[in-house]
Amino acid sequence: MTPPALTLDHFLSRFVLQIPVADAPASPPGRRAAVLVPLIERETPGLLLTRRAAHLRKHAGQVAFPGGMQDATDASLIATALREAEEEVGISADRVRVIGSLPAVTSSTGFQVTPVIGIIPADLPLRLNPDEVESAFEMPLAEALRLSRYSSLDVHRRGITHQVWLSWYQDYFVWGMTADIIRALGHQIAPV
Repeated sequence: MTPPALTLDHFLSRFVLQIPVADAPASPPGRRAAVLVPLIERETPGLLLTRRAAHLRKHAGQVAFPGGMQDATDASLIATALREAEEEVGISADRVRVIGSLPAVTSSTGFQVTPVIGIIPADLPLRLNPDEVESAFEMPLAEALRLSRYSSLDVHRRGITHQVWLSWYQDYFVWGMTADIIRALGHQIAPV
């Protein structure tokens, strides 16, 4: 039997009903960041992702969510995610309906990154900042959250083994922290 299509209402009911897993350990001061996980509001919802600019010093060309380091002027990590989304892809904070967040994940550079989940209108025009973003694309939310699409790879760095998740979508290689966040969201709404 085929499962019913994933609608935004179904997603929201599952997201609200599930209790997130325990928070990650506290990060040192100044090592906090946030990303916006933009869900595109339509009958068949989508997930907005970006490809970082190729000339960047860190994570060049990688698929990511809009986000970055918390500024001293940010009132919260939600404010950080919204500010960064406006700077990177031109999504104004007043066009985002924040529905919650997931527990922070630790980046390869030691940041505690909080994924902030928000809903954006389907017709929202984007303004990509070429200093930070090469392109933006939409992935169907049901496809993104299908846990079986991700494969794991053990990476050995400085004597420590790290499990890294990866997947392809069209011409986009989704891996690392971005894949971890999408998988965490998939686990969050999976039936128990």
